[in-house]
Amino acid sequence: MAVSMRDLDPAFQGAGQKTSFWGFPIVISLTTNSGIEIWRIENFRPVPVPKSSSGKFFTGDSYVILKTTALKNGALRHDIHYWLGKDTTQDEAGTAAVKTVELDAALGGRAVQYREVQGHETEKFLSYFKPCIIPQPGGVASGFKHAEAEEHKTRLYVCKGKHVVHVKEVPFARSSLNHDDIFILDTKSKIFQFNGSNSSIQERAKALEVVQYIKDTYHDGKCEVASIEDGKLMADAETGEFWGLFGGFAPLPRKTANEDDKAVDSLPAKLFCILKGQAEPVQDDSLTRELLDTNKCYVLDCGLEVFVWMGRNTSLDERKNASSAAEELLRHLDRPKSHIIRVIEGFETVMFRSKFDTWPETTAVTVSEDGRGKVAALLKRQGVNVKGLLKAAPVKEEPQPYIDCTGNLQVWRVNGQEKILLSASDQAKFYSGDCYIFQYSYPGDDKEEHLVGTWFGKQSVEEERASAISLASKMVESLKFLPVQARIYEGNEPIQFFTIFQSFIVFKGGVSDGYKKYIAEKEVPDDTYTEDNVALFRVQGSGPDNMQAIQVEPVASSLNSSYCYILHGASAVFNWSGNLTTSEDQELVERQLDVIKPNVQSRPLKEGSESEQFWELLGGKSEYPSQKIARDAENDPHLFSCTFSKGNMKVTEIFNFTQDDLMTEDIFILDCHSDIFVWVGQQVDSKNRMQALTIGEKFIERDFLLEKLSHTAPIYIVMEGSEPHFFTRFFTWDSAKSAMLGNSFQRKLAIVKNGVSPAPEKPKRRTTVSYGGRSSSVPEKSQRSRSMSFSPDRVRVRGRSPAFNALAANFENPNTRNLSTPPPVVRKLYPKSVTPDSAAASRSAAIAALSASFEQPEREPVLPKIRKASEAAAATAAAAAKPKPEMNSKEKSMSSRIESLTIQEDVKEGEAEDDEGLPIYPYERLTTTSQEPVTEIDVTKRETYLSSEEFRQKFGMAKDAFYKLPKWKQNKLKMSLQLF
Repeated sequence: MAVSMRDLDPAFQGAGQKTSFWGFPIVISLTTNSGIEIWRIENFRPVPVPKSSSGKFFTGDSYVILKTTALKNGALRHDIHYWLGKDTTQDEAGTAAVKTVELDAALGGRAVQYREVQGHETEKFLSYFKPCIIPQPGGVASGFKHAEAEEHKTRLYVCKGKHVVHVKEVPFARSSLNHDDIFILDTKSKIFQFNGSNSSIQERAKALEVVQYIKDTYHDGKCEVASIEDGKLMADAETGEFWGLFGGFAPLPRKTANEDDKAVDSLPAKLFCILKGQAEPVQDDSLTRELLDTNKCYVLDCGLEVFVWMGRNTSLDERKNASSAAEELLRHLDRPKSHIIRVIEGFETVMFRSKFDTWPETTAVTVSEDGRGKVAALLKRQGVNVKGLLKAAPVKEEPQPYIDCTGNLQVWRVNGQEKILLSASDQAKFYSGDCYIFQYSYPGDDKEEHLVGTWFGKQSVEEERASAISLASKMVESLKFLPVQARIYEGNEPIQFFTIFQSFIVFKGGVSDGYKKYIAEKEVPDDTYTEDNVALFRVQGSGPDNMQAIQVEPVASSLNSSYCYILHGASAVFNWSGNLTTSEDQELVERQLDVIKPNVQSRPLKEGSESEQFWELLGGKSEYPSQKIARDAENDPHLFSCTFSKGNMKVTEIFNFTQDDLMTEDIFILDCHSDIFVWVGQQVDSKNRMQALTIGEKFIERDFLLEKLSHTAPIYIVMEGSEPHFFTRFFTWDSAKSAMLGNSFQRKLAIVKNGVSPAPEKPKRRTTVSYGGRSSSVPEKSQRSRSMSFSPDRVRVRGRSPAFNALAANFENPNTRNLSTPPPVVRKLYPKSVTPDSAAASRSAAIAALSASFEQPEREPVLPKIRKASEAAAATAAAAAKPKPEMNSKEKSMSSRIESLTIQEDVKEGEAEDDEGLPIYPYERLTTTSQEPVTEIDVTKRETYLSSEEFRQKFGMAKDAFYKLPKWKQNKLKMSLQLF
């Protein structure tokens, strides 16, 4: 649809540029109603409403409201609502409807448009103005004036809603009260909440949010609050005071139904085609997508919802006529409370598509680039560097694990109805035909946190999968439901799983009784991995703390140009590098070779230069792909309230959700597409609690958002009070709220009365819980780093000062370390792209910070606290400014090596140093097989601790010449000398 800007109202110029950001990679501070723009219809023209009046509506007016959200893919999503006060004129209402169509055209014709009638607003609309809107009398039309500020008047409101609250003022009389609803009586000195005996706890809790809003808005936060229970008669003074305002207690009348209480029933969908402004029925046996013509507009009447579908090739006038026809249809059917929702072809909502018997798989309309352009323009005006934002393929962020990786890991293999504990050396080696259970305990903010999970191999049998779930559930129950429980399938592992295991291998076949029985019954060949047979492994990952080797079919079609592979037969080992791999990828191969084929020299091959023996092992050449295997990306999160009874599931989406929407009596599902979280409140009954995993599986099966959820998507069961950081990151989280006692109403009442959420006493950190009574070898708190792996700017090193952690990390000897504790990792000290000036400045500041750490007096090791970025920057700057003459002699030499070497935090007294300040050790103590290994060195650079003379003897060249060699060649030489 081509629309001239002359046809659009000037008030809409620049609309849609006040965004709220769901997943944009640049963090921007947001307010509650960010991304909201409002216009009021005055004299048939839209007039912008100032931000200070956002959320204030008058019963005699009509409004147009725009909500703009930037999605994770960079595109902008627009939702337009036009709100009609109960006293607005017909002309103003019509103007609002037409102006909504114009605004959509100004935004590119992709917005979803909603009609909102006072008292019957959609939950989505009300979620923009939490906790509620309370329309005030008045308006700009003739005969109305906005109510002026006056002496406080006692008012009575009725509140309805479990997730969002519809608030309506009713006459201040006993006859307005009933047993089914919740009422708020606002007097000059006190606010009373009357809870009808038939109302739910969740409704009462939500109504308290309205009480808080009234208290803050009309009483400046200074008035008393009282809760009155229906049926308590005159049991206490506040109850007597409440009934005294109504002239004394008397039995409440039975609730009488009125027009507002009558629900609009859902009706069988009826399709109408708009011809010359009139709705003509479309006769057909079934409702299919093929009935919709791109050159026409249609109305789909479903009772409560009435959809207007507008073809892409329709004109602006045709769309306005279709909207008017829908309004006329509702007037004719006397259904003023129905919601009118207008959608554009190609941008239909899930609810609209679900009304059809068949709807073809949609191909995404190419709009993301335009959306990214709008986001880029907005950010540029805010002074943000947007270079590279408009490239055709948006840069994918490296997913972060949001979990501490210094914890304790135990792994069991499921064998029939039992589980077998694996040794530390085998706990990261899985078989595709088996099932596994893992328990990971790690330091949280104030207590030890736990994750218990099951891993199902692709070839595992159903009986052992069920056994794994049962055994894991018993473990969780024995730990008083403190752990998060995870269900994970091979090939769809989340980043948290890989980060916990760090180095992870999956072999073909299986060793469990269930797998062996299965292949015997099916008479299929056993392809379980053996060292003597031909085997091909795909190596993947992002670094030493996240690397995997996956055994694949030993055929050429299993290769991929984006990966490195290990191929071995009985007598030969090859490591093959695709043309699209990096030196970091090739380094991971070297590390995995140490596990799969230790102490065996492999032959490196580059794609295109393979030997005949290589192709013979793979059975000959064939075509293979070049694109990386992509796991489902994380999408914008959606929160659903869930009820599950007798196998039937019912969900309700919570829009613009916050932590306060998680009610302790309910189960909620957080859908991120790549992962599914099932949150279980403390007050949920034990029967439903035990069905949490089934609820998650049912949710995936039903696919309520029609997003093609993978049946193997990870499912996490999260208990209230034990929420991990990889769940709470989707909220602005207050851990004190989830640790409160009582039901939802009792908790909110305590907050309203006390003014703040009470902070429960922080529990002391407990020792790691180990299922089955096994002792856990976990370092003491003072010896363990609390640096979280999700922060890319922090390095995980045990027992290091913060200044040193900013510069270096060390690997422990893999032959001697306890594999139950994942090793620290070395991260690059500087990003790839830095200017010489900035790099020099960074080096200077880093060395100054390091110097400061050296000067600190000896003291007991403490747990470094995670500081705000601003505080850390200030501390670094202060350290850089502090003069340290004793370090100047080494500063230059350290600076020259800082990019390639990690630095020892201190040098023990009496140790020799090389020319650049590093300690020197004999070759015998630096090898991987040493009987007296050196501790606290960077084990990835053992050779740097050799003296220059011994280095030349062993390597046959000087250090400078060695470091000019390709990385793979350096590693080969180091392997031959047992220094890798």
